[in-house]
Amino acid sequence: MFLFYSFCFAALFLCYGLIFIKIYQLENYKIKNYIKNIIKFNFCLGNKTKLKFTKRASRLIFSNFLIVFSIFIIIFFNFSYFLHFLIFFLVFLLTYPFYMICVFLIVQPVEILIKQVYISKAKKKLKKCGCKKIGITGSFGKTTTKNILYQILSEEFDVCATPKSFNTPMGVCKTVLENLKETDDFFIVEMGARQSGDIDFLSKFVGVDFGVITPIGECHLETFGNIENIENTKYELCENVNTAFFNGKSKSTKKLYKRYQRKKYLLCDKNGFAYAKNIVSSENGSKFVLCIDKHEIKCNTKLLGKINIDNVVVAASVAYILGESLVCIKSAIEKIKPTPHRLELIKGYVDVVDDSFNSNFDGFMEALNILKCFKGRKIVVSPGMVELGKFQYQRNFEIGQKIAFVCDFFVIMNETNKKALTDGAKNAGLEKGKIFYAKTREEQQKVLKSIIEKGDVILFENDFPDNIR
Repeated sequence: MFLFYSFCFAALFLCYGLIFIKIYQLENYKIKNYIKNIIKFNFCLGNKTKLKFTKRASRLIFSNFLIVFSIFIIIFFNFSYFLHFLIFFLVFLLTYPFYMICVFLIVQPVEILIKQVYISKAKKKLKKCGCKKIGITGSFGKTTTKNILYQILSEEFDVCATPKSFNTPMGVCKTVLENLKETDDFFIVEMGARQSGDIDFLSKFVGVDFGVITPIGECHLETFGNIENIENTKYELCENVNTAFFNGKSKSTKKLYKRYQRKKYLLCDKNGFAYAKNIVSSENGSKFVLCIDKHEIKCNTKLLGKINIDNVVVAASVAYILGESLVCIKSAIEKIKPTPHRLELIKGYVDVVDDSFNSNFDGFMEALNILKCFKGRKIVVSPGMVELGKFQYQRNFEIGQKIAFVCDFFVIMNETNKKALTDGAKNAGLEKGKIFYAKTREEQQKVLKSIIEKGDVILFENDFPDNIR
């Protein structure tokens, strides 16, 4: 009977524990970040981001169940009075978020060992493959540049690339072990960082030959503290390669270009190796002239916005240096498919520009410029931008102003930037009756249903996970 009751209580707390495992997962399994959320009573109860039942999450769930099951067996054998059990139950319930820290710490050595095993296997496979490795990092545009480069290189070569936004050691390991073939000519790796040393580790692990630095900006200022720390972290890629490509559309990237003393290419700059001119953007795509190594090529693409043209220039330049013909590059550019949730156009009763994956100041501004190309009424749905440190209010205020100039309606999601966005929009003249608020997707849908008409265009810019309010 004790075993049955222990099992029932363990199952109950297992369900309760999913809330805290979700927080831990959203914070990239960083205990320090988990504790910050618990102290702030930020329990991630929303449905915007689901708990992903990965192998790691499953191990945590199973371990948590076993530990709680064992605890209740001990309690039932030692507490003969119901009052004693009730007091323990209530105390355990209230301190459960902190108990979960113990579970994480207990499981962590196992996770470290598993991680080392996977990395060791991936390293062995990488050594067997004779492919050239290309690393891509920056504050924004990494995934889009990677996907474009993959599509261009695939015209003439066998290519493997990390899927979606896989940019951590385990994501790279998974790609190497499951997708990389010995016959592949190139392996493209997106590299993300949450702290100093992350990109250096990935670069050495993969053994990168070429580095690509996308624009660097104020993203993750809250984490890194200042722009110099972000620059130095991104430069870790440069320190591990002999050839580097720099998207010159940001001051920081140009700064790193000047700092780098090996073979290098400055791109998206009229004084650089390659750039685009005569850019004409519309709601159906873009036309431009690609100027590369003193050659000029007229190009058409389905991609929206000048920011995507810069990504194309970078990818085309890398492909050209790696030996792809300009004829194939031009052909590939015409076929490029948009990266999901990154300025992705969805046609329908209303047109949707889906730029919901994440957001930064320059990208948000460009998305609004793209919106101006469309006919019909314009609606923006956004929670603004986060992790901007001391610039958080000012940047969102400026975005609110721009939205007022471009759009007819503005739906603000969440509370984080509500004041800054509202202040900016009102300051620029957007009427109060055209500004709406929604805390959930359900509320958002109700608002949109009440205002949309056929022919409208909606921009979805950024999306917060449940650990951000």
